[in-house]
Amino acid sequence: MVKNAILIQASHLSRTLTLGSEPLHVLKDLSFEVRRGEWVSLTGPSGSGKSTLLGLLAGIDTPTSGNLAIDGVDITHMSEHQLARIRNEKIGIVFQSFNLIPTLTAQENVEMPLYIRTSAGDAQKQARIMLQEVGLGDRLNHRPHQLSGGQQQRVAIARALVTKPAVLLADEPTGNLDTDTGDQVLELFAELRALFGLTIVVVTHDQQVADYADRTLHLVDGEFVRSMDEAPKYKAGA
Repeated sequence: MVKNAILIQASHLSRTLTLGSEPLHVLKDLSFEVRRGEWVSLTGPSGSGKSTLLGLLAGIDTPTSGNLAIDGVDITHMSEHQLARIRNEKIGIVFQSFNLIPTLTAQENVEMPLYIRTSAGDAQKQARIMLQEVGLGDRLNHRPHQLSGGQQQRVAIARALVTKPAVLLADEPTGNLDTDTGDQVLELFAELRALFGLTIVVVTHDQQVADYADRTLHLVDGEFVRSMDEAPKYKAGA
């Protein structure tokens, strides 16, 4: 693994939708890089294109033009089947609403991404280990409704990381949490980043959340208007 190697490389990315007869330019000619191990925040007002850009990085959506490479693999023109494999191998995603399966236990939710490529026994073992890493080793058999919001988000984080992805993408990960619980989740991100060498990209409208990052990319009307290079505000163990 090359330290500070480029993990995400976007070149002239655009995303245009058609509303009636009029084109809506959601993202406009974006070029940027994210280095391995870096934590980047994507900020901007509602409708600025933050979640659309995260969808492109996650391989959930495809650009209208431009190119995008994740961990050295150009995903721009991949089929949905190919993108699904990349998401499973290289990308972990955490959502504001947790997106847990309500009928499954915490362990079973975390196991789900592993069944594509591992046996049931291995999946169970890896899920247990990852839940211990996020502080839920004593909640393996609890279902989502038996967990607090912060605990549900920790399960979602464990599920996102159990496949050992290169990058963790998070869309408003503290949006459904109170301030103290949200801070605990962000501190967990920092600890897991140090432990696994994670690259993290977080979409947020909250400046306090953005301040945890090394760098902030600010979007307005689908374009970057500033990039702030800063020292990390939090370091695990500090």
